[in-house]
Amino acid sequence: MSENNLSTTDRTHYGKQTSSLAVVSLVLGIASYFVVPFFGAIGAIITGNLAKKEIRQNPGTLTGEGMARWGLILGWIHIGFSVIGMCLGMVFLILGLLTAFGVMTVPFLILPFGNGGGF
Repeated sequence: MSENNLSTTDRTHYGKQTSSLAVVSLVLGIASYFVVPFFGAIGAIITGNLAKKEIRQNPGTLTGEGMARWGLILGWIHIGFSVIGMCLGMVFLILGLLTAFGVMTVPFLILPFGNGGGF
């Protein structure tokens, strides 16, 4: 039996297969919260989009669109949290520097928790 005949018969006997890119997208989306914070989210978004394209091109042989979608969702949520965190970090850094150089005083909300700020 030639190699070409073997590969075509294998696909028909096993039915649909899950896209490996969809699995990678989901794994990277989950890992972006625990192992590889920012780069895992970017990888999840890229592989999720590639997996969805691959599944659309081969609808009869590939599945896993749900995994690809969840990888994309987890990646975008992580990117959103990262952007919000960076913005808050920049605000606190700027406020801290302005306070350290004497340009402004300690923000009013912190005063009740310091010495002499009680009621």
